Amino acid sequence: MDHVATAPATLPEGQRIYAIGDVHGCAGRLLGLHRRIIADLAARPVARPVVVHLGDFVDRGPDSAAVIDALAGLPSLGGAPVVNLRGNHEEMMLAAMADPSAVDIWLYNGGLASLSSWEVPPGTPSAQWPSSVPADHLAFLNSLRLSWAAGPYFFAHAGVRPGIPLARQAPHDLLWIREPFLGSSADFGAVVVHGHTPQPDPVIRPNRLGIDTGAVLGGKLTCAVLEGNRIGFLFG
Repeated sequence: MDHVATAPATLPEGQRIYAIGDVHGCAGRLLGLHRRIIADLAARPVARPVVVHLGDFVDRGPDSAAVIDALAGLPSLGGAPVVNLRGNHEEMMLAAMADPSAVDIWLYNGGLASLSSWEVPPGTPSAQWPSSVPADHLAFLNSLRLSWAAGPYFFAHAGVRPGIPLARQAPHDLLWIREPFLGSSADFGAVVVHGHTPQPDPVIRPNRLGIDTGAVLGGKLTCAVLEGNRIGFLFG
């Protein structure tokens, strides 16, 4: 474990959650972090481990296709069930695959790197893009959930809107929100674990944990390890 601190909430005994921030096509770093998780589980077995990926698997980085290929066939990791959440970049990709009017915004936000990783030739009409992506990759992307909860923690890619119960959060906020979420000191009903907004180091607040540390921008790929009243970190 690279660093251990007091967590803002406490998980029940026997539960451990590994939460991984935004990957953005950095396949080698994700696989390296997976190896660190497997080694940690072997060294420190626990009754109920879970691995949560917080979305933004695609775009900007060198190998989105390899990231999706790895995750699509990964129901568990080192004996821990895997939960995969949707990020706004998966949302943009799926929209572009289905609607020509959504193409430009995806390409502007890193979609060209994703198309290249799936070996889609430049200039290929967008109507042909879905046939260039393996069916199991598209099925995986369409299967991604918007949020997941465990004990006192709530996991979503971007965050939540203050003042709205967690069960009634709008999909757009779960995928896209920054303010007023990031600056809020409100009790959201759970500690929100999120990515989406890159920072040089993980952000630990009483009401949220931010773990997008800008892997595709030259920063770390962060895995927060939640157990009991402690939070540790593995970096890839």
